[in-house]
Amino acid sequence: MLFFLVPVASIAALIFAIAKAAGIMKQPEGTDQMIKIAGNIRKGASAYLKRQYSGVALFFLVMLILLGVMAYGDNLGFLQTGLISDFVPFAFLTGGFFSGLSGFFGMKIATHANSRTANACRTSLNKGLKVAFSAGSVMGFTVVGLGLLDISIWYLLLKYAFGLGLQETTACMITFGMGASSMALFARVGGGIFTKAADVGADLVGKVEAGIPEDDPRNPAVIADNVGDNVGDVAGMGADLYESYVGSIISSMALAVSAFMSVPDLQMGGVVLPLIIAVVGVLLSMIGTVLVRTGEKTEQKQLLKALRRGTNFSAIVIAIAAFFLVWFLLGWQNIGFYFSILSGLLAGVLIGFYTEYATSDSYKPTKKLADTSKTGPATIIIGGIALGMNSVFVPVVVIGVAVLAAFTFGGGFFSAIPGVPAASSGLYGIALAAVGMLSTLGITLATDAYGPVADNAGGIAEMAGLEAEVRERTDALDSLGNTTAATGKGFAIGSAALTALALIAAYTDRIKELIASANNLDFSTQLEKVEEIFDKTFNLSVMNPTVLVGLFIGAMLPFIFAAFTMNSVGRAAQAIVVEVRRQFKEITGLMEGTAEADYARCVTLCTKSAQKEMIIPSLLAIIAPVATGLLLGVEGVVGLLAGATATGFLLAIFMANAGGAWDNAKKYIEAGNLGGKGGSNHKAAVVGDTVGDPFKDTSGPSINILIKLLSMVSIVFAGLVLAFNAIDLVKDFYIK
Repeated sequence: MLFFLVPVASIAALIFAIAKAAGIMKQPEGTDQMIKIAGNIRKGASAYLKRQYSGVALFFLVMLILLGVMAYGDNLGFLQTGLISDFVPFAFLTGGFFSGLSGFFGMKIATHANSRTANACRTSLNKGLKVAFSAGSVMGFTVVGLGLLDISIWYLLLKYAFGLGLQETTACMITFGMGASSMALFARVGGGIFTKAADVGADLVGKVEAGIPEDDPRNPAVIADNVGDNVGDVAGMGADLYESYVGSIISSMALAVSAFMSVPDLQMGGVVLPLIIAVVGVLLSMIGTVLVRTGEKTEQKQLLKALRRGTNFSAIVIAIAAFFLVWFLLGWQNIGFYFSILSGLLAGVLIGFYTEYATSDSYKPTKKLADTSKTGPATIIIGGIALGMNSVFVPVVVIGVAVLAAFTFGGGFFSAIPGVPAASSGLYGIALAAVGMLSTLGITLATDAYGPVADNAGGIAEMAGLEAEVRERTDALDSLGNTTAATGKGFAIGSAALTALALIAAYTDRIKELIASANNLDFSTQLEKVEEIFDKTFNLSVMNPTVLVGLFIGAMLPFIFAAFTMNSVGRAAQAIVVEVRRQFKEITGLMEGTAEADYARCVTLCTKSAQKEMIIPSLLAIIAPVATGLLLGVEGVVGLLAGATATGFLLAIFMANAGGAWDNAKKYIEAGNLGGKGGSNHKAAVVGDTVGDPFKDTSGPSINILIKLLSMVSIVFAGLVLAFNAIDLVKDFYIK
């Protein structure tokens, strides 16, 4: 009965988001010029998302038809039996819809809050922080509210309306995770290409060549740059963290079903536990948002302290509450799972702190990176790459310890669970660690999503010619936003590694389910027989050449994916550079401020480039695991998933931290250090920042989606892979 708290919590989160949005809309928007600028940004962002969703809708239609054939092919004469459940195509569709909806609502409120934040900063820094943070809260609670709502709807429909068992229910629900991940990848890649093409183009021509300030209204790409903050860093990030959130929950639910087959009561408790942790996390995140406030000092440490007050409260209380939830749902003898949750929660906090240390201009690494600008762009680029590479060490150690701890505690460290293999319950422990890491996503995402709002506020303050102290306040909030955004990416990447491990286990469980079905074995009561057949059929050792080849393919994919997205940003940025140069040259009076730039032209160019360039990288995640499975079979797919998870985790951290450090090194100089704005150090730092832009906002954050989507696609198409490889054990799945 505790499950029914989940839809209640989802509705409460959405009501809280609506209330926050209403409070923002009551704030004054500022001068006529501020209202005009904000309107242009809002118009550009809405036009981009409309075009993006129209294109993505075609992809979802094709996938719906393909999944429909796999589900209903037996009725149509294509297959001897359906390869997937009849509910899978619709679950896939709703996952994508809710993921896109999360980003859309976040973008809408962000484009209304930007000018209001700038106007609030005319009064005080604290008021500006509250408006921007409230906008971030709308994003955070929309994501968790819609995520829990989607889970609630499907669980209630499948289990109660259609009478499916827990095994079938959770297997179908993984598919809406695939839909969410697909939507998130398109949103992250497309939005990232848009925002970084505009940002790089505006900086290279405006700051470096023309020597004008950031967000100067004379720069033709300035509106596109501000639009990009919303479609990439808000809409893309919202879709990204939506799929991270639901992915961690449904993977742990699926593993609970397979791990505790022989203990029905424990199985039900294991399914409900991650959901109730999420429910408590929603409540604590609401309380935590109320605690965020600051004074009038623009120092980063002071502002970080204000945000930490809310996030630390939520994390500490959820750590306490989880103990009693595990005790109640799984029993005192299984309290080890509490420490699995705690290991994930602590890992998230440690990764967040280290990310802050590596990327914030309040600490030595970024200050040292800024010093390298004294000898030009080359040395700051070399220094940033080295910083990013070095920054993978601590997160890898943290995640490694968390995985071992979660597995050990979940595997019966205190007492073994009768009839349950230690390996199965240990994998469930790893899945719970990912849930723990994202348990307070409502407030964690709020601290992340507020950054683009503050960035937009600074742009509006500059373009509207507001007082210098207003820009100083918005810059302080923006610089803090870079650090919190990097921290948010750290959480997303860390949880992706844990969730991907859980999904690899879910993939092997799916293969076992298909073997059981093909051989008329009951998966719950004849699991040992199924395991025996699986072990005799597949060799998952790295000494198996097929697994090794799959491992190399998987290890390659994040690099190929990053190359595609980096080149996409480069090509799109080139178009913006050419256009900005043209306007500076051809529009008489533009540099003197007596003529207005053609902002719409740059927005249109970015939109077209992003829509064109996002297709190939996004399809890579869908095609690669299916193609590998058809060529190398199940063993090749397992190798691919392991290789992609390992290199993807490292590459994502490297790119996110290097990009964040370059950005804050530039801001450190702009704050008056090392010669300040306009000097040679500043120009070198701007070049470093343009290199880091696609690192931290396009390629890096997209990789964590990639590694989870590879696993989910593999799970959904497992039956097709078995059928194509003509494995006798699943002869009923042959395609005619």
